[in-house]
Amino acid sequence: MLNIGNRIVELRKAKNWSQTDLASAINASRDMIGKYERNDNLPSIEVALKLSKVFDISIDYLIGEGKYASYNKETIKRLQDIEVLDHSTRTTLFQIIDTFLRDAKTRKAYS
Repeated sequence: MLNIGNRIVELRKAKNWSQTDLASAINASRDMIGKYERNDNLPSIEVALKLSKVFDISIDYLIGEGKYASYNKETIKRLQDIEVLDHSTRTTLFQIIDTFLRDAKTRKAYS
């Protein structure tokens, strides 16, 4: 069972929007937003697309399924930008990222 409702609530609250604000942003009724948030109804594909655009997320993220479900659009965009870098620059960038990740894991292990 998809739990889109919790994602919608989380995303809406992150923007400090009321259900009415979200309804206005996607041209829906406040009652429908409430039904989506309670998981009484699932948004149509068109509404899911509107939600993904207004929250600047992928549909994968909204429904919590798929390869990039845990990534927001900003993360996905960065990954796409890294993919087009030349090999040398990409290697250097990955070395820097690996260093930060290693250090973070070490701090976590010893805390």
